[in-house]
Amino acid sequence: MSIIFVLIPILAAIAILCGCKARLTALIASGLTLILGLGSVFCWKAEVWSVTLQVLSKPSIHLAMGFYDGMSLIMVLLSVLVLFTAVFAGKAPEGREKLYYSSILLIGAGGLGAFLSTDLFFFYAFHELALVPTFLMIGMLGTGERKEAAWKITIYLALGSIILLAGLIWLVSASGSDTWLFKDLLASNIDPKAQTGIAALLIVGFGVLISLFPFHSWAAPAYAAAPAPVAMLHAGVLKKFGLFGLIRLYPMVSSGMQDWLGWLIVLLLCNILWVGFVTINQKRLDMMLGNSSVMHMGYIFLAFAALVQAGGAEENPIAIPAAVVLMFAHGISIALLFLLTDVVRQKTGTVELAELGGLAKSAPRLAFLFGLAGMASIGLPGLANFSGEVLVFLSGFENYKGESLGCVQVATILALWGVVISAVYMLRAYRQTFQGPAVSVTESAKDLKLSDQIPAIILAAALLVVGLYPNSLLSHLKKPPCCSECDQSTEQAEQ
Repeated sequence: MSIIFVLIPILAAIAILCGCKARLTALIASGLTLILGLGSVFCWKAEVWSVTLQVLSKPSIHLAMGFYDGMSLIMVLLSVLVLFTAVFAGKAPEGREKLYYSSILLIGAGGLGAFLSTDLFFFYAFHELALVPTFLMIGMLGTGERKEAAWKITIYLALGSIILLAGLIWLVSASGSDTWLFKDLLASNIDPKAQTGIAALLIVGFGVLISLFPFHSWAAPAYAAAPAPVAMLHAGVLKKFGLFGLIRLYPMVSSGMQDWLGWLIVLLLCNILWVGFVTINQKRLDMMLGNSSVMHMGYIFLAFAALVQAGGAEENPIAIPAAVVLMFAHGISIALLFLLTDVVRQKTGTVELAELGGLAKSAPRLAFLFGLAGMASIGLPGLANFSGEVLVFLSGFENYKGESLGCVQVATILALWGVVISAVYMLRAYRQTFQGPAVSVTESAKDLKLSDQIPAIILAAALLVVGLYPNSLLSHLKKPPCCSECDQSTEQAEQ
């Protein structure tokens, strides 16, 4: 039944290309996936969601989908929320409605398919499906230096995908498994020497897709040039694919990840501190948000590093929940910020910070919602990002015994400065955009329309719900990622 999540947007995209009304069809399809996703919260453990269909006998590859664990559920919730709001907020150029809305739906379908896949091949393949319409939308319907940005993101992500595919093929080969199913792969044992090489390929491959330093320079220009729905879906949803994959595959290459822990910590600190200072220096609102998105990936990597140092989820039970909650929170907040930045561009004709000012006087609702999203981004208590960041910092000290500081503890202390850096660039951008005297481009700017308010309020409500009640997500993450067969084996052994 979980395959319905993917079929609905794909069939809707085909219907749009065949002549159905583009916006209406996309709204219906994304609305259905949202309802289905919200409803699955109450019954995601039911067997009815699991689908397994063998599509190739040798190598044995299955179209296998379902809620593998609570992490899959939360990523699906993130995907359906951002997909619906991206479609609702999207405004297609005249004459390009078919390409615009079908591409948004296919990007959403790719993200949903990746998070629901329980076969490693389709986990990879669905992500690649989402990248094709992403490239087309940036290159054909983007703004500014869109062609350069489209080529840059294409080259970077293509190389990252090739490296990742090499790592996945090596992983499956070294496991000795007859299939690519997660449940079979996670039950296998890989030689520690092979794990080191596999882990390196996974870190680099996934790292390029996540925009891990120094493979990050594609992200900000691509998001700045992309249509708002594409920036929302890629920064909010697709960028989580890499971290999701690293966490999922970590048990298979745990000792190999240990070998690269030092380098991983150096790179994640560069994401937080180096890219943080780059973000402060940005002069455009969209470029600032693009670099901010790159910076905040470093915090999620910090939780992963804490997991690696501890040696697994049993030794550090906070690390995976910290990473997952922050992935959800960041996805919602950055999608909301890109949505509202596009509104600022439409209302004023610019996103140059030096050309803006006093927008709160003519657009108070826009100012309030942007301020809420900005405060979430910098970790204001009561909003979702705060819950995730606190858990990340706690995970860094989960196994600290009061002795000398380990590398993860030192990295956690240094990463705290990222909170200060975030506050500097976000508060300064808010002041330059919304505060002070109005300028020519903001004096006559109109406030949010109802069509703009609805998607923004949905995302803001998600930030508030998770921020005020983090257990709404954490209750689904009581166990580390593992297959049901492993759980059953453990229970039998205990008996």
